[in-house]
Amino acid sequence: MARWHDIVDTAPDFAKTFLARLDAHTHKTLATLRKDGSPRISGIECWEAEGDLWFGSMARGVKARDLQRDPRFALHSGSGEPEGWSGDAKLSGRAEEITDPERKRVGFRQTDPVTGDSHLFRLEIDDAVLIGLNDERTLMVIEHWRPDGTVTRTERE
Repeated sequence: MARWHDIVDTAPDFAKTFLARLDAHTHKTLATLRKDGSPRISGIECWEAEGDLWFGSMARGVKARDLQRDPRFALHSGSGEPEGWSGDAKLSGRAEEITDPERKRVGFRQTDPVTGDSHLFRLEIDDAVLIGLNDERTLMVIEHWRPDGTVTRTERE
């Protein structure tokens, strides 16, 4: 399983565009699996720090409980309006819960000790996808990064 720094190391241009699209909107959409296997969609914030991507959850939040039971997730960036749309970023993988207080402090980007029971998750990445349009805005462009470091590009009408 890969981590964010693996994308940065193997495909720096892809990583730069990916992070720009991910950070274009504060709120992202996270998909997790409920106890019965059905999907759950939650709004979250995600950030890059220490060579990883992270997100948090309120204490005993349903998305945290989902991930503790089954760590698989899918994450989708926010998306702009069609006329000015610059593209989306998507990734999937597994979320590792961080419970060590010092690692939580670093992951939450805090200088003070972590207080409360908030959950912190570090993302392990199976694949990352950029979706956008070509320069003429006539074709859909899909770029797909895989853990072996390859990036494939597909253009579709």
